Amino acid sequence: MSVDKSTVKKIAKLARIAVSDEETDTIASELNHILNWIEELNEVDTDGVAPLASVTGHNLPLRQDAVTDGDKVDQILANAPEQASGFFVVPKVVE
Repeated sequence: MSVDKSTVKKIAKLARIAVSDEETDTIASELNHILNWIEELNEVDTDGVAPLASVTGHNLPLRQDAVTDGDKVDQILANAPEQASGFFVVPKVVE
C-alpha cells in the first residue's frame, strides 16, 4: 500500500489538522515507511504463539473484600472543631 499526497490531505482533513503542501511529501514518505515496516511484521510466522495479555505473566494479588477499617468515629471527630450527634458541624453557607 502506498500513501500519496491526496491521501495525506484526506487524513489531515479527517484528523482536523493543518498540513501545508510542503509537509505532505514528508508525511507521505514517513507514512509509507511505517506501512512498509508493518508489512515486514506481517511476514513473521506467529503460528502457535498465544496472544500476549501481559508482559509480566503475573496475576494481580487478590484480597478479601472485607471491611478492615471502621468504628473510629470518636477518633475522627476528635479533629473536628465542632461536632453534634456524631457528625461534623459546619457553618451554614446558604441563606
